[in-house]
Amino acid sequence: MEAKSEPVTTTKTEVKTEKIPFEKQTIESADMTKGSTKIQTVGVEGVKTITYTITLVDGIEKNRTSNEVITTNPINEVTILGTYVKPVSNCDSNYSGCVPIASDVDCAGGSGNGPAYAYGPVQVIGTDIYGLDRDGDGWGCE
Repeated sequence: MEAKSEPVTTTKTEVKTEKIPFEKQTIESADMTKGSTKIQTVGVEGVKTITYTITLVDGIEKNRTSNEVITTNPINEVTILGTYVKPVSNCDSNYSGCVPIASDVDCAGGSGNGPAYAYGPVQVIGTDIYGLDRDGDGWGCE
């Protein structure tokens, strides 16, 4: 009769790494024009290391345990989203200072009959569409 041999128990270790995805965050900012974006922080994937301890009996796997360790934390990607909306101006862009946009503008206190008035002096920086610079020196309502 043959003697039965004791089972041979061994353990082995396997190690693998996995990527940890980064999350994306958006922060709104009134310092940037609405709809514009800028990456504030570039996202970086993290890494976790998984160590498996495998128990074998006569070469056949009987048990497996695992231990996970975060080797490198992910860095979240942060995007800034602009929310600033430029206010609508009721001033004519041909003049510095506010000259209202109207069918006709005259200098306040002058002989014109409006319907709108410029309170000057105002500098002509474009075309003097309302004829406010009578003497041609680049300044109106002076």
